[in-house]
Amino acid sequence: MNPEFEDCLKKKKIKKFPPGKSLVKKEINAALKDFNEAEESLGKRKFKWSTIQAYYSMFHSARALLYSKSYREKSHYCLIVALKTLFVEMGELSISFVEGLQKGKRLREDADYYDDWSDTGAHEAIDMAGKFLAAAKKRLDSFVIGSM
Repeated sequence: MNPEFEDCLKKKKIKKFPPGKSLVKKEINAALKDFNEAEESLGKRKFKWSTIQAYYSMFHSARALLYSKSYREKSHYCLIVALKTLFVEMGELSISFVEGLQKGKRLREDADYYDDWSDTGAHEAIDMAGKFLAAAKKRLDSFVIGSM
């Protein structure tokens, strides 16, 4: 097992979470809502908020994936580690989605904490969030049928 994942488990930043599967649909719906709001903010040229909302769309998509494996995160970093371990290493998800989530996290932190954001960054974040949401929905079809 991935040593980073083991460390997250040991520190209780990733935990087994039996009710997770029942929350997949809720998380996908949250991801969709944040994605739609990010696009709306982009249309209003609110690039900072669009960037932040796009990241949270990816976050909820990632959380839905994690819930589908009956785990829960207590850290954004450990969520990324868990995606790598449970999905990428198992051949269920392309590393490009994890890289997109990492980039989205950095863009969100820059916008949120340092007031550093751009039109280009907002467009990139929304593009990544849309692709991530589509991949998560496809992977989680059996959990979310009828919810979209």
